[in-house]
Amino acid sequence: MRNEELKIVVGRGSCGNAAGAGRVFDFFTEAGFVPTIAGCIGACYLEPIVELYDGARRVATYVRVDLEAAAEIVKYLENQNSSDDEYKISEADAAILFGQTRIALANCGIINPEEIEEYIARGGYEAAKAAIISGTAEEIIEEIKVSGLAGRGGAGFPTWFKWQACRNSPGGEKYIICNADEGDPGAFMDRAIIEGDPHAVIEGMIIGAFAIGSAHGIVYVRAEYPLAIHRLNIALEQARQKGFLGANIFNSGFNFDIRIKAGAGAFVCGEETALIASLEGERGMPRLKPPFPAQKGYKGKPSNINNVETFANVPWICRNGGAAFAAYGTENSRGTKVFALAGKVKNGGLVEVPMGATLNHVIFDLGGGIKSDKAFKAVQMGGPSGGCIPASLGETVIDYKSLAATGAIMGSGGMVVMDEDTCMVDLARFFLDFTCKESCGKCTHCRIGTKRMLEILERICAGGGRDGDIETLEELAESIREGSLCALGQTAPNPVLTTLKYFRDEYENHIVHKKCNAKSCRPLITYDIIAEKCVGCGLCLRNCPVWAISGEIRDIHIIWQNDCTKCGRCVASCPFHAIIVQ
Repeated sequence: MRNEELKIVVGRGSCGNAAGAGRVFDFFTEAGFVPTIAGCIGACYLEPIVELYDGARRVATYVRVDLEAAAEIVKYLENQNSSDDEYKISEADAAILFGQTRIALANCGIINPEEIEEYIARGGYEAAKAAIISGTAEEIIEEIKVSGLAGRGGAGFPTWFKWQACRNSPGGEKYIICNADEGDPGAFMDRAIIEGDPHAVIEGMIIGAFAIGSAHGIVYVRAEYPLAIHRLNIALEQARQKGFLGANIFNSGFNFDIRIKAGAGAFVCGEETALIASLEGERGMPRLKPPFPAQKGYKGKPSNINNVETFANVPWICRNGGAAFAAYGTENSRGTKVFALAGKVKNGGLVEVPMGATLNHVIFDLGGGIKSDKAFKAVQMGGPSGGCIPASLGETVIDYKSLAATGAIMGSGGMVVMDEDTCMVDLARFFLDFTCKESCGKCTHCRIGTKRMLEILERICAGGGRDGDIETLEELAESIREGSLCALGQTAPNPVLTTLKYFRDEYENHIVHKKCNAKSCRPLITYDIIAEKCVGCGLCLRNCPVWAISGEIRDIHIIWQNDCTKCGRCVASCPFHAIIVQ
């Protein structure tokens, strides 16, 4: 007799879907069950994730669930002497996943993002209703001020100040805008929040709109986030049906509604004035400030812009009080912060920690350390506009001031972890290539300067580095920072400057000795056969795609360097470890 009382929840965020959660969901359906969905719970490395609930109580969490595992879970639910322990989450992973302090991610992976009733059951929209019916705009702004909530999009500007400035700006028509144009490589916090808990963002915008006196809300989200847009559309329509959006919301006389604008995916549109230009149908290019958007923004009207994570924190703050939020974190950085762990870390995914945690805590205690147990080398913080922090500074406290002292920035919360095999010169080249291509071209220093820096880095990685290149990079970097209008250009040199600061020896080795410390820049490495280890088996010769190896059976083989393409297939094929990379 099957257990019909347990609810089956399948993680259907983008990460879960990519790992095969759709097939698992269909399997349960075909087996006669009625599974439901949730967004990403944060443990992307464990997807697909399936959970069983008895009412509100979590009974079991299964990880890396394929069709075979799903079949065993079905047998367990049908009370057929089947053990499901093999697929349950480990104690270590459970401690990481369920031991976090979650505010912005509180509902992600827990509720069905396409069912407003599940959000309401967890206290959803109570804060907005209380604020509008029994509160005042001044009280809301004061509570946000007490909380110390700073913008989670990168700049870390006090949220209350932006709301107050917009409220005080003259004019009856005002706009509140959610910046969901998440463009940093390796960052996916905003996408996961919208996919997993869109109503928290909507409720945060409702509260913010009441505080500044706005009747119009816009979510600017990149078109590359189709699932997020789909779920946000569903959530908006459900909120309208409940009377939480539209005319006379909560029967209070306050009118407010939200629409979605899908952006084309320009990185520069993460900058608020470029975002506004894009909203107005113009090319996304930054504008001079002042006037600030709070004074003259979308359509020339006072506008307030915050990012997804910022709005997602607002309902919790209004329910629990600003002081409760401020109790987390440090003196200059209050509350919690969501980080996206990517790169050479074992436990890739999302984590939320109080400000004040260390980099080592996030990377090793929550991220599980470095893949293949290799040495931790550095972490890129703040995306392409951030900087590389070396392993020697792993005890750096995560707050705005401490990270800025290293030369990096908090950014939106992306953490790209590097191991010992990462070439820091090539990494700087990668990020410069990104910012160079994403420059809107308005400022000469950014448009031309990043291109010149990229050309030098490409030449260094190709073995053409020469004396004076480091000094030229530093000179160009300073010029770009001083001459650029927006944060894209002002911060574009950061990856180069921080790698020069902490890994200058790698640049010098590339330029002077034409060698790559990490052995990853192909033009600077060679493959050689160790005569003492070579038995003449011929495996390397047969696996070389360009016939750059010669030798007779049982004789020592030779690699011809001028013909070698550095593909590495010879190393992979040699069972005697007779080929070395230098």
